Amino acid sequence: MVRCVKAFLILVGMGVAFVVFLDAMNGHHQRISIANRLVASETEGSATSKVDPLAILDEWPEPDLLLTLSGRQHGYIEPCGCTGLENAKGGLSRRHNLFRRLEKGNWSLLKLDVGNQVRRFGRQAEIKFHTTIDCLRLMKYDVIGFGPDDLRLSFNELLSELANSDKEFVCANVSLLGINSSFRIFDTGGRRIGVTAMLGQQARQKINNSEIEMKDTDESLQKAVRDLREAKADVLVLLAHADLEETRQLAKKFSDFDLIVTAGGAGEPTLHPEIVQGTNTQIIQVGTKGMYVGIVGLYADKNRPVRYARVELDARFEDSPEILEIFANYQYQLQVHGFDGLGIKPVKHPRSDRTFVGSESCGECHTSAYDIWKKTPHFDATRYIHDPTERSEIPRHFDPECISCHVTGWNPQEYLPYVSGYESFEASTLLHGNGCENCHGPGSAHVAAENGDIDVSEAEKEKLQLEMRLTLDQAKNKLCFECHDFDNSPDFNEEGAFEEYWDQIKHYGTE
Repeated sequence: MVRCVKAFLILVGMGVAFVVFLDAMNGHHQRISIANRLVASETEGSATSKVDPLAILDEWPEPDLLLTLSGRQHGYIEPCGCTGLENAKGGLSRRHNLFRRLEKGNWSLLKLDVGNQVRRFGRQAEIKFHTTIDCLRLMKYDVIGFGPDDLRLSFNELLSELANSDKEFVCANVSLLGINSSFRIFDTGGRRIGVTAMLGQQARQKINNSEIEMKDTDESLQKAVRDLREAKADVLVLLAHADLEETRQLAKKFSDFDLIVTAGGAGEPTLHPEIVQGTNTQIIQVGTKGMYVGIVGLYADKNRPVRYARVELDARFEDSPEILEIFANYQYQLQVHGFDGLGIKPVKHPRSDRTFVGSESCGECHTSAYDIWKKTPHFDATRYIHDPTERSEIPRHFDPECISCHVTGWNPQEYLPYVSGYESFEASTLLHGNGCENCHGPGSAHVAAENGDIDVSEAEKEKLQLEMRLTLDQAKNKLCFECHDFDNSPDFNEEGAFEEYWDQIKHYGTE
């Protein structure tokens, strides 16, 4: 008599319950589960949670093919570690290790990205775009779409990547001199997969480049569907850089698509695909900032041809050494270009008649507040990016996107220095750290008045003192959020978080 033992292990992580079914039979061949095939090395999975982020795949039957879905990276090539990498999601380095684990399964993989790798334009964004494409090619992406911010970059920079491509750039209604493909066909996993991409109406309105040809969306997709059907594709996939409403309309108009992967939606991707009423098309969101990767299993089962899971790229995935090497080269390029080469020019501070003097000058009178500041992470903010202890110890003090919150005298949201603000690590030692003047404003006039360097009346001196004062409400509701935004401090928006942070740095008076 065959004895069958079944055990159910319930794993709860990130608010989602995963049920892993283990089935072993005496005298029979044991099924090797998907998750067991993907067992990480001892150095992987060192996160705060012990739940395997791929455990949900253990519920699935053996797929014919796995699709991985990403996009809308928006410049976030790696998570900011200011509040601890264990609290941050996303990053190309973690994504690479996710793919490595999936590749251990020895099944067919198709890697698709909706596009929008950058969020700004200018030289740093161009360097970041090239860096990202280097990473995606290392990960062996099959299809990469365009986002509106990608197409705002220099046309020559875009062409340089397309010229080096193996036709992985795809878009049906956008043409860059005809170099990019309008669709791709893949024979893998016993299936014939047809993939095309498109740029939505709102996204198209952001493009102002006569060298980029914009085609009619309906005509382009009709032709793409026709071409894919003539090529005998049995699964049709559309990568749509469009909002949710336009994506839903596309599903109704072009019901041939089995799957539409959309850049629409806010924040996290939904837990389950959306099926638009009257169609069989499944819509899957990629979410924002590259924090998740979607995994789709394709099956011959007509009742359930698609299974989907979203995978959170948190600290359970170790950094990829190869990607970190690419990141080190990215930082080196920023160093070589310098601020001038990146087009970074100082802007006037709202108090344009004041200059930055450094926290030491403040500490000559505000001794108690200065001593407290020196014991906080704000004091060491510049050192943290000059001598980092995480992510292969890659210095980031030439990166305007890091500098802006780690020195004194920069606009933290625009990534630009103010006139008289921090210039370089060596030349601006007095402006190291996230100092007093980032919140209170440039202190030159106040310091000069207190030191007797300028002749002012007592009333004028008091006016300058009042100018430097900052209320707790101003800090809580505006200033602190300029650096502790949702990207850099995900928990700062939570109830009571400000008060907890303030307890660590609170300082008053001149004693």
